[in-house]
Amino acid sequence: MPTLVIVAFVGLLGQLVDGSLGMAFGVTATTFLVALTTLSPAAISATIHLAEIGTSAVSGASHWRFGNVDWKVVRRIGVPGAIGAFVGATVLSNLSTEIAKPLMAVILLVLGLYVLLRFTFRGIDTKNLGKPLRSRFLAPLGLFGGFVDATGGGGWGPVGTPALLASGRMEPRKVVGTIDTSEFLVALAASLGFLANLGGEGVNFGYAGAILLGGVIAAPIAAWLVRHFPPRLLGASVGGLIVLTNARTLVGKSALALDPGVQRAVYIVIVAGWIAAFAYSFVQYRRDSVLESADSIGELAARNASAGDDAKATVPA
Repeated sequence: MPTLVIVAFVGLLGQLVDGSLGMAFGVTATTFLVALTTLSPAAISATIHLAEIGTSAVSGASHWRFGNVDWKVVRRIGVPGAIGAFVGATVLSNLSTEIAKPLMAVILLVLGLYVLLRFTFRGIDTKNLGKPLRSRFLAPLGLFGGFVDATGGGGWGPVGTPALLASGRMEPRKVVGTIDTSEFLVALAASLGFLANLGGEGVNFGYAGAILLGGVIAAPIAAWLVRHFPPRLLGASVGGLIVLTNARTLVGKSALALDPGVQRAVYIVIVAGWIAAFAYSFVQYRRDSVLESADSIGELAARNASAGDDAKATVPA
């Protein structure tokens, strides 16, 4: 029972972060389940994706209620994402545990580092806000993001959210809401892939239910928070946590088995870098807080989209 309570809290924390930042539910939950349980990597990813079917549905409905979803983008990125997720689930299900566990830790570490650096050092590009996103960009992105998500136990958000933010064509709140909503298709396809290959073997349905419960509680709160919590600070916090936790897996017995003194030195360096990144993020946010507010970004996106529609209307048929 105590473990189930902790797992439910992990689901709540993961969805609170994911619904506010557009990433890190799977990465956060996988990171903690690797540390808390003896499940195989495939079983962990399958357990989390089963829970994500429910959490992403509730999260998507909550974001839709707050006007945070672009349904055209959901369709164009979500369907390729589902294909990639099914393929990724099949690949992970056929890897041995000895290979899969350190591989998963490497994937999560790289994703965590990307989240940390992306939200620490880059602001929000506003010159292209409101302009349409093309399928030739969204389809490959969805295919890759879905594959990484299934093989790493998370990655749909860390791949999709920064890419859409980097395009500068969508408001951050709509990027978050759209990625969270499309994740329903990815989670469903990944779950079907795992069940087809594993037949439910090793999957912990109790953990899946606990994660789902925590995620459902957090989803509407996160959809509201996305308008208020600074993305830079949340990104720096979550990215650092993911890097630290997965570095522990890699330097420990499961992979490199480094000397305890070397392990401590690695942890100190990571924590020091994490603190520095958060401090830098805070300074940058304070400097750009007016420009990065949800209201100002939304108004600018609406103006740009309206200008684009007017330009199309003036082009002769």
